[in-house]
Amino acid sequence: MYKVRAILDVEEDVIRTIIVNENLSLEKLHFDIAKAFGFDGKEMASFYKSDHEWNQGVEIPLFNMAEAGEELSMSSCIIKELLPNQNDKLIYVYDFLHMWTFYVEIIEMSNKITPETKVILTVGDIPKEAPDKIFESDKVSNDFDDEFNDMFNDFEDLDSLDLDNY
Repeated sequence: MYKVRAILDVEEDVIRTIIVNENLSLEKLHFDIAKAFGFDGKEMASFYKSDHEWNQGVEIPLFNMAEAGEELSMSSCIIKELLPNQNDKLIYVYDFLHMWTFYVEIIEMSNKITPETKVILTVGDIPKEAPDKIFESDKVSNDFDDEFNDMFNDFEDLDSLDLDNY
């Protein structure tokens, strides 16, 4: 039995603690978390492996997205194999149009057998709309960008080009 805490990334505290069977797939956990927060589970979603500082790692999508071969998917990942230790973490994103983001952590493990999922703690209400997410990246520069920009530093407009010589 795993006790899983899922925290919705919004301003007010919105938390669900769920007891799950550790032998279930991440796909089942996806549906259990979605249901615990009042969603139907029909939207695309992904889990992301995370370190203890919540840095986003490898994506585990709902479906295998590889053109050929077996890639990671929620149905191919078993909870206890992916999260073998207490305090292991995942980031869960539900509905990519709205980007509902959750921080998921294993807060307790035991040898008890849990036949079904059970929500044991509910804190807060889900807002009517997902919060706006702003994704910023560091400016990535490379030599090609610098050379390209240097070529056109003095360029003002098309009229300044002497196209008759070409």
